[in-house]
Amino acid sequence: MKLSRITLALALLPPLAVANPGNQREQALKLSETLITANRDLQQRDQSPVANSVFTRADIERLRPASVQELLTHVPGVQVASYGGRGAVYGLYIRGTSTAQTLILIDGVRVGSATAGGASLQYLTVDQIERVEVLRGARSAIYGADAMGGVVQIFTRRGDGPGLQPYVRLAGGSKGTWERSLGLSGGDAATRYHLSASLEESAGFDRTRDSFASDADHDAYRNRSLAFSLSHSFANGVEAGLNLLDQRGTTEIDNPFGRWDPSVPPFGASVPASNWDRFAVNSSSAYLELQPGADWRSRLELGHSEDKQENFDKLFPGSTVNNSYRDSLNWLNTLTLSDRQTLRLGADYLNDKVRSSNDFTRSNRYNRALFVQHSLQQDGFATELGLRHDDNQQFGHENTANAALTLQLNAQNQLTLGYSEGFRTPTFADLYWPLDFGYSGNPDLKPEKSRNYELLWRSQLGPQTRLEASLFRTDFRDLISFVSDPVTWTSTMENVERARIQGVEASLHQQLFGWQGSLGVSLIDPRNRDSGHTLSNRARRTLNLDMDRDVGALSFGASLKAVSNSYGDKGNDITLPGYATLDLRAGWQASSELALDLKLSNVLDKDYSRLVYNYQGENFGYREPRASLMLGVTWTPAL
Repeated sequence: MKLSRITLALALLPPLAVANPGNQREQALKLSETLITANRDLQQRDQSPVANSVFTRADIERLRPASVQELLTHVPGVQVASYGGRGAVYGLYIRGTSTAQTLILIDGVRVGSATAGGASLQYLTVDQIERVEVLRGARSAIYGADAMGGVVQIFTRRGDGPGLQPYVRLAGGSKGTWERSLGLSGGDAATRYHLSASLEESAGFDRTRDSFASDADHDAYRNRSLAFSLSHSFANGVEAGLNLLDQRGTTEIDNPFGRWDPSVPPFGASVPASNWDRFAVNSSSAYLELQPGADWRSRLELGHSEDKQENFDKLFPGSTVNNSYRDSLNWLNTLTLSDRQTLRLGADYLNDKVRSSNDFTRSNRYNRALFVQHSLQQDGFATELGLRHDDNQQFGHENTANAALTLQLNAQNQLTLGYSEGFRTPTFADLYWPLDFGYSGNPDLKPEKSRNYELLWRSQLGPQTRLEASLFRTDFRDLISFVSDPVTWTSTMENVERARIQGVEASLHQQLFGWQGSLGVSLIDPRNRDSGHTLSNRARRTLNLDMDRDVGALSFGASLKAVSNSYGDKGNDITLPGYATLDLRAGWQASSELALDLKLSNVLDKDYSRLVYNYQGENFGYREPRASLMLGVTWTPAL
């Protein structure tokens, strides 16, 4: 769906509104105690029955993460496995679920690869982000497929208010890393806009230990990004907006597997390779919000996203292409039945397309869905009940539900009992990957399914102390797994596994002696119910601690992250050691227009890696960056 189509569709819609809902949603993106993702509408975070975390622009500037993945490690129950620093492939595990079992949204638009099954967050520049919301637990009754472990929604930068507000930022640091960005925002009471551009470059480092000689080089990364947002409230009560984000560049890849050459006698062999990717990842969305009646708000959203990847090998000619295109149309209606009851009715349409150098049997499919959710707020309790029906062109009908009961025990304590269902459809690669080195896709795969049970406790322990804790259990069936046949030397994907993940997570927010502290702890037991083994790449214990303090124009902070050991294979024969890292940061507001920031990452110089076995059975590790620093300066001239 091109931008011209979005603009045309908005122009053809009639001005039905008689009252203006205002730009409350745009304003709420600046606030830390509001939430949009849980039910696709604005609400207070403490009124949502879903465990959630929110990072505002102020939080991002305080923590100064190098990537979205690093920012997500500050969320309790979230583990991120990166394979070699900036621009590298990653794994995202929310409460022990896999990367493909987490839904990623950018400004309400579903993004990601329809072949790989994940979103390319490694290419998203943090300077282009206004806000990140993270839901933990299944939410398929609201969003449909892929929202099994949770939902991550990223909002791009927005205007800050009246007048012109420019900014320029330059940062440089270890491993030849440079970050350059500039932007302009502004508007008035009715209009807000933001335009920004960024360039991120890094000479990188050798991402793997000794493997092929072609891997023994520094792996560089370059990313150019452009973002634009515009919203306007018309005099007739209609609000409309547009959001655009484009990221493109190149990243070098270490590949200890090498390149398979079947011509090498007697049965073929893995030969050296020198890989690099050219990527272009973008999303665009347009919305129209109106209020046809005093108790009825309606919002229409159009979206388009692309995830284009082309892989090259410096030692061989040609390239491999895997491009995904997604078009979406979403319609949400909010009916205020009374001052205590709300009914939300919605309809979704999604079309996935793949263009690949691999010859897939099928490269296009659509999904249509209807959903309804009822919310009730009483003096001593609240309820939420939702139901969604999906009609997938390929997999047929799927019904999912969610229900929650919240008890307000007293003014300080709240207890929520929740149930939710999730499912995930197989990717085009799972289904139709052509026969290659003994592996092929399986067109008979069925969707994965899950049921989630949760007990959530929120408590205001004191004026400056807030606690949130969850007990949860998720049961999975028909999990898609890689299966090999030792007799025929062939492999494919099959629905062969059942799994169970149960655990407890807690977060504590405290202000003490001028310090602002945040502690997150997660203990999980992710287990394959058929074999009894622990699910691979899932750490049983994670901890994150953030401490920050402002002293006049100066600010200081530290982050400690600890991850226990895990297993690198299904049989639990390969152990990945645990690790802990410490980051330090400082800032100085030198004047009203000039600010400096310094971040020291992994100051303990921890050497940790992900173990990988290549075709010859040799063990290599994808390394993470050692101790490094970044020094930045931000100029916000007053106009």
